[in-house]
Amino acid sequence: MQQRYVGNSGFRVSSVSLGTMSWAQETDEQDAAELLHTFIAAGGTLIDTAASYAQGQAEAMLGAMLGDVVARSEVVISTKAGVSTSDARRSVDASRGAMLSSLDASLARLGTDYVDIWFAHAWDDNVPLDETLSALELAQRSGRARYVGISNYNGWQTAKAAAVAGLTLVANQSEYSLLQRKPEDELVPAIEDAGLGLMAWAPLGRGVLSGKYRGQIPGDSRAAQGRLSAYVEPYLEARGSRVVEAVAMAARGLGRTPLDVSLSWLLSRPGVATAIVGARNTVQLKELLDSQLTPLPAEIARALEDVSAV
Repeated sequence: MQQRYVGNSGFRVSSVSLGTMSWAQETDEQDAAELLHTFIAAGGTLIDTAASYAQGQAEAMLGAMLGDVVARSEVVISTKAGVSTSDARRSVDASRGAMLSSLDASLARLGTDYVDIWFAHAWDDNVPLDETLSALELAQRSGRARYVGISNYNGWQTAKAAAVAGLTLVANQSEYSLLQRKPEDELVPAIEDAGLGLMAWAPLGRGVLSGKYRGQIPGDSRAAQGRLSAYVEPYLEARGSRVVEAVAMAARGLGRTPLDVSLSWLLSRPGVATAIVGARNTVQLKELLDSQLTPLPAEIARALEDVSAV
């Protein structure tokens, strides 16, 4: 698998990263171990998690596998702090104390004394930006994080963070796909100007670009599950259907899969360092890993951009 530098830094990650948002919820320990082993065997390196995923259980599950399923030296670990979920309610606390306490708890669950990259998970309107950034700086200075970044910051927030940071931010983690092209308006220019890399989550449009929702909603899909259906539904409307059909047509013409077409388009976009995929089982992951992930013909890419334009 291709290894890429993140922004202007010396930090390298695999072009496809393994997300763990479903771990300890939809993905059990056995499936997670198989996913991790398969991903590493294919040359993947970056495992993305967060303190808020399954209230820390996703991190704990990954930590239990380090040294058993894979060696710590074989993986690049990304985690995030500042967001918590209780009773289905999401809250943000990016204060210095909360961030650093969260990092220490993450390290304990992961069973490691450092993470390769640590993110402020979300912008916090109630906390001064320099306070949040000071937590990232201390984590890096103390060796608890090799690199640091921001997550889900929009364009002006990213530009401001890069301007006032007393340290080198290397990445912004944000949603980006053929079904979510809003980052191109302001975020991507801000990232490029600041020399950051974009780590794209939901690169398959929350699973919709795989084509599995064409004409039906599979019973085991997120759209069929009550608490997760709202996560997928925005991309099942008319515009989403047009984009999916265009991707499917391109895939047929190229002899490739919709997954391959969608990811290949994304990985060719300016600033994108890696696509974070949330495969829930090895069947899904192997389909992703079997993709060519090579640039699309220019005319195909332009046609997809035209149909997916907002």
